[in-house]
Amino acid sequence: MKIEHLAIRVKDIEKMKNFYVKYFNAQVGEKYFNPTKDFTSYFLSFDEGCRLELMYKPSIPSHIIDAGNEYLGIVHFAISVGSKKNVDELTERLRADKYSVVGEPRTTGDGYYESVILDPENNRIEITV
Repeated sequence: MKIEHLAIRVKDIEKMKNFYVKYFNAQVGEKYFNPTKDFTSYFLSFDEGCRLELMYKPSIPSHIIDAGNEYLGIVHFAISVGSKKNVDELTERLRADKYSVVGEPRTTGDGYYESVILDPENNRIEITV
């Protein structure tokens, strides 16, 4: 078995799509729109691993995630960039572009080399080897 995809409900689907394309080389599937449900989505694919679905429906209310606090549910997902050098470089690129780095590059207690950033809608992403 494998995880086929994860989904994120978003406020700005085009901004989020462009973020994952620009920084993580996501390949974008065809935009899907269901006029009956007023629902839009994109599937983003990466070189390996599961896909990411971005979903937008204007009637879904926003909720605020305080990145500094813990909460139940999906907390983060990790994207492997292949090397420590790539982790460091991408983290600095995101910082320079004014994205929040909430976990500096480091080797964790369980042996991962990673940093943690927030995407444009404050979802936590671990950038790892």
